[in-house]
Order: sequence, then C-alpha cells, then structure tokens
Amino acid sequence: MFNRSSGVLAHVTSLPAPHGIGTMGQTAHDFVDFLAKARQTYWQVLPLGHTGFGDSPYQCYSAAAGNPLLIDLDLLQKDGLLTEAEIRAADFNASPDVVEFEKVIEARWPLYRKAYARVDAALQKKIDEFVSENAEWLPDYALFMSLREEKYDNAAVWDWPEADVRDREPAALARVQAELRGEIDFRIFLQYVFYEQWTALRAYANEKGIQIIGDIPIYVSPDSSDVWTHPKLFKLQKDLSPKLIAGVPPDYYSATGQLWGNPVYDWTAHKKEGYAWWIWRMKTNMALFDVVRIDHFRGFESFWEVPTGEDTAVNGVWRKGPGMAFFRAMEKALGEIPIIAEDLGIITDDVRALLRETGFPGMRVLIFGMTPDEDNEHLPHNYLPNSIVYTSTHDSQTVCEQVMDICNEREKQFAYAYLRTSHSEAMGWSAIKSVWASPAHISMTTLQDLLSLGADARMNTPATIGGKNWRWRVRREALNPEVAALLGDITRTYKRG
Repeated sequence: MFNRSSGVLAHVTSLPAPHGIGTMGQTAHDFVDFLAKARQTYWQVLPLGHTGFGDSPYQCYSAAAGNPLLIDLDLLQKDGLLTEAEIRAADFNASPDVVEFEKVIEARWPLYRKAYARVDAALQKKIDEFVSENAEWLPDYALFMSLREEKYDNAAVWDWPEADVRDREPAALARVQAELRGEIDFRIFLQYVFYEQWTALRAYANEKGIQIIGDIPIYVSPDSSDVWTHPKLFKLQKDLSPKLIAGVPPDYYSATGQLWGNPVYDWTAHKKEGYAWWIWRMKTNMALFDVVRIDHFRGFESFWEVPTGEDTAVNGVWRKGPGMAFFRAMEKALGEIPIIAEDLGIITDDVRALLRETGFPGMRVLIFGMTPDEDNEHLPHNYLPNSIVYTSTHDSQTVCEQVMDICNEREKQFAYAYLRTSHSEAMGWSAIKSVWASPAHISMTTLQDLLSLGADARMNTPATIGGKNWRWRVRREALNPEVAALLGDITRTYKRG
C-alpha cells in the first residue's frame, strides 16, 4: 500500500506556537508548508487524546476525545469567541524550549470557559450536529470528565464515592447528568472545537500533498471513559480498578521491564461482540488520519500480563492475543486499512508470522543497530522493502545522544564509519541519508534528528514518569528554508519525493 517516500515525526505539542504549547493553529500550518518544501510525504504525530497521568499521550481519558490543550487560541479569536486582550492578559509563562503543562492548563482553562460563554444559537446548532454524529462516545466522555474533575475532585473512577454512579445505574446517571448539564456541555464544546480545528489542519496538509500518520496506543488508560462505559471488555476488579495490568518484560529500555498500568483486554469478551469496540476505535482514528500506526503490535499475538500491585514488570506471564481473527474482523468491517505495525521489543517467530499474514509494514530503528559485532535487522542495508524505518523514535535517545553519549568507544567508531561522519552537528543528517538510501518503502526521521539535537531534546524516557517527558519544543527559527531545502535535496537524491 505504500510507495517509496519519507516523512518527519513531530508531535503537535512540540511546535513553536506562541501560547506555551504547540497547537493546531498557524504554526502547525507553517510546519505543513515546511514539510511540503522539504518534499516530504508524511507528518507523523503521537496520539492526540486528552492526556491524563504524567501528561503522556499514551495515557488518555478517552480513545476518541481530542486534547483540549491543542486548541489554538488565535483561531478562537478569529471565530469571535475570544478577544486579543483576553489572550494577551493570560500568563502562559511560555518557554520556547519546553511545555510547562501545569502553567499551560492554568492559563488556558479560563479562556476556554470564556469562549464557551459566547456560543450563540448558530454555533450551538453545529455543536448539536457534532453530538449526534459522535453519540457513541461523546456524551459518556463529557459526563465522565465532568464527574471526575468537577464532582469527585479528580478522583480515579475506582475511588468515586458514589458506587451507583461508578456502576452506571440508570437512575444515578440521570441524576448526575441533570446536575452537571452545564459542565457536560462545556466539555462537548471543547471537543467540537478540537475536531473542527484538526479537520481543517488535516485538509490543509492533504492539499499540500502531506499525509498524516496517527498513533493508536494498543491499551487505554485505567482511569478513562472507555473503562467506565465498557468494563466487561477489560480484566477489572469489582470497583473498576485493574485486576491485571499491561507492560513488557525486561528489554532494551529497562532491566526490570516496563509496567504500564493499563488494564489488559478480556479478548474473549471482545470476540463475543465481534470486536465491535475496536472496530469503532479504528473507524474513529481513520476519520482523523491518513495512516495509523498501532503501538505495541505484538500484543495482538501475545501480551505481557502482570498482577496489580507488582512493583516491576518482571513477574508477569505471556497470554495469547486475538491474532489474525482480529484483523480479519477489522478488514471485513472497514475494508483495507493503511496500518503500520510497531513491532519493536521482544519479537518471536509467532509475532513475525502474524505480521507477514497481515501484510502490514513493521518498524526498524537505526540507532538500535549500532552493534559492531553483529549484522542486525536495524542496520539500513538489511531493511525489508515492506517496512517503515526511523533514525530514532520518540521513546529513544536521539541519534546524537546515542552515538556521542551512550555508545562505548567501539560502538562509536562503528557508528562513525557506518554514518560516514564523526561530527555531532552532522550526525542527524548522516543518519537521515543512511535510512533514506535504504530499500524500505517509508523512511522517517524525528524532528530532533533532523536538527542533530542531543539529550536535551529527548521526548520521552520509557519506564519513567514526569521530569522532561513529553515537554520538548522546537524553536521557530530552526524550521527554516535552509533545513527544508537540504532535506528536500536528500529526499530527491534517494528518490523519495
């Protein structure tokens, strides 16, 4: 399904918008222009969901709801919902280099409420149509967030004091819906604005010849509207807290594995429903993106299951996933879907067989190949055509950090020889040339590698919480015509655009 092409991975939050965080406004459109000038085909983003614990886009309150923090304030002003003076008076304490999430939330939320107060009858009609089109998830999500943040003081769903609400008893739901009507409608308004702005941005990208690759986390957050509304699809305690949680055993990233905390699926229950929830989820994402990357693809073959209460992921067991039956159900319901499979980590012959049967391209990452004593699958000369290959990822070191700071001396000398440079200021470009020259159908670089940045620009360190995770931002001046022209020349040279 994929031609020889290339692209850049950069989350929306990392863009240089003026109010503390990257948004879907003018700087996102400018980034699309930058990609088009650089002859790129793809812009890959991280999940766009409403982030919760740790500000991670992989821990969201809903599988469908967008992140209100990505709403562009200048576009709200253009629509007559905010004034320039109101925006200027807000204290974003904006850093050009990092997202200060707490400060951004504190500054933005009052502005969103002011915008909502200006909704008129014409706009309300559009919002009502949006609610009708998204009735499968939107009312439940809006009620969940209203309960969690306004009525229950940010308590997780298993700590809600009213068991009848937690257990979705009809009379209790009717009571809180009436009590929280205004707050529910405010949350719905935010989702309407998010979807309107994202739809416009995606349409602009497509007009410029840029396709957007989205990212679907395989699991959902334990404290989410999905768990609250579909508890039978997950392995939960009676109070809706996870009984068994997901993660991965010890691997490249962590000696004790990764303990994600997400509830694992009850795949037997999903199968009985014909995978209806997952079909809805995939359909929703395909309405947002041109291509979807499924995070932790191997979990569909086998998944690592750890009892709740464990301090690490070491004491888990492998359980069988739904396998090819799941993907046949997707295709039967939705037709052929442009999917990329994230198949990194502990990959067995059974996982490889499932990937071959689906026909989806798998992933390879250049920096994982810097081992002078073995010829491995992450080195560009070994890439398969049906694959998507990266210089590095949002979860890894940048190329410069890996080679200059992490590699031992032998690995460093091997990297210098393979990349044909020993200069940190050119390391990212040499890595790009290496993966662009490979036989892989799609080659990708992170924005950090495009700029040959080091450890300070890392997006996320797996198995850690807080710190600098998810906060990195690019400076506006870095996305200049010279960088676009150089990437465009490399892309043309290696016949990718």
